[in-house]
Amino acid sequence: MAGPTSLPADATVAKKGYAHPERLVSTEWLAAHMHDANVRVIESDEDVLLYDIGHVPGAQKVDWHVDLNDAVMRDYVSRAQFQELLQRLGVDDGTLVVFYGDKNNWWAAYAFWVFQLFGFDNAVLLDGGRAKWEAEGRPMVTERPRYTPSKYTAKERDDAPIRAFMADVRTHVEGKGRLVDVRSPDEFSGVKLHMPDYPQEGAMRGGHIPGAASVPWARAANPDGTFKAADELRAIYEGEAGLKSSDDVVAYCRIGERSSHTWFVLHYLLGYEKVRNYDGSWTEWGNAVRAPIER
Repeated sequence: MAGPTSLPADATVAKKGYAHPERLVSTEWLAAHMHDANVRVIESDEDVLLYDIGHVPGAQKVDWHVDLNDAVMRDYVSRAQFQELLQRLGVDDGTLVVFYGDKNNWWAAYAFWVFQLFGFDNAVLLDGGRAKWEAEGRPMVTERPRYTPSKYTAKERDDAPIRAFMADVRTHVEGKGRLVDVRSPDEFSGVKLHMPDYPQEGAMRGGHIPGAASVPWARAANPDGTFKAADELRAIYEGEAGLKSSDDVVAYCRIGERSSHTWFVLHYLLGYEKVRNYDGSWTEWGNAVRAPIER
């Protein structure tokens, strides 16, 4: 995957020791640059109504369900649909896209990951997301910005480097590959089929994929929503879960959004070269005939 031509250098983020600190920006950086002509701020939330009650000035909304997912097939939008989306957002290859959202950026990380499927690489996450921006009393507006549509031409989608399908995961399990289950402990054990405080639906069986390590996704975040420093992340993923940066890792959750967050942590913050997100996750594996599980 070709790297971006230019990403920001943020001194606040640089102190945290990441392999790719250029993939994050601080709230201070965004406050100083949110009106730059080549910057587009994108909010993507679990709660799709949050944007309408207030958002970062100049930010546009990407609805993970409507804008990124195909309306009929369980898959992502087509190349033509992605191209139309970015043109509407006023984004082209020279634009820096800054993603942020609620819940420690889990859907923002998902949107970031989907953009990567189409080879759009000039993108970063806002460290701390919506919660940190609000907690610091920074400006929030309800006005929707207007940008001149771009003439962006989308690349063909290339899933293989960062996305795993069920057949890939079966092969991975048979080869004793490393898997990270980023769901809650109760989901991992099979006690629950969904996150706590959510409807318990979406799978016929509870448990986890054989051989998976349990590392709940939110352990990577501090109380203010920012990512933990690199040494703290290594203590979790390497010290506790036994991963190595040379491993071929597949991360999964229930539908792929929490595991997008972990994919971002492993690939960009810790520098793992081969990490794939299994977005079919437990709603596929937990419902598949003769898919082995552990409890």
